[in-house]
Amino acid sequence: MFFLCCGGRITGDKMGRREQREQIFKLLFRVEFNTIEEMPEQCRLFFEDEENTASAGDEEYIREKLNRILEKLPEIDQMISTTAKGWTIDRMGKVELTIIRLAVYEIRFDENIPDSVAINEAVELAKKFGQDESSGFVNGVLARFV
Repeated sequence: MFFLCCGGRITGDKMGRREQREQIFKLLFRVEFNTIEEMPEQCRLFFEDEENTASAGDEEYIREKLNRILEKLPEIDQMISTTAKGWTIDRMGKVELTIIRLAVYEIRFDENIPDSVAINEAVELAKKFGQDESSGFVNGVLARFV
């Protein structure tokens, strides 16, 4: 079973949703290099970083959303595997996979985020953190979800 980063209710504070989503992406990316059981420590280290500007409300929102994604990760990965024709999760770049996981969570499980916003934000993350062709790949995979 999954060991969650930490609990709390969802509140936003100083960061905008785009910044919060970027922080969630950065934490979710760590799943590629750490076990789920190590994620509480990864969260602690992430938020203790001197460059992290998350307020208490932002941190709570980020942790809570990350926890919900981690709980659904096997289901999300199964959805990606069956929807991304010709691609397996193992063949996808780690950055692209992480972005797609986040967006699929938002499309399928987060009723507060319109599908078009989830896809647009995923494409923007791919432009910022991925390679030249990442945004097109992410957009193509996510288009199959809506």
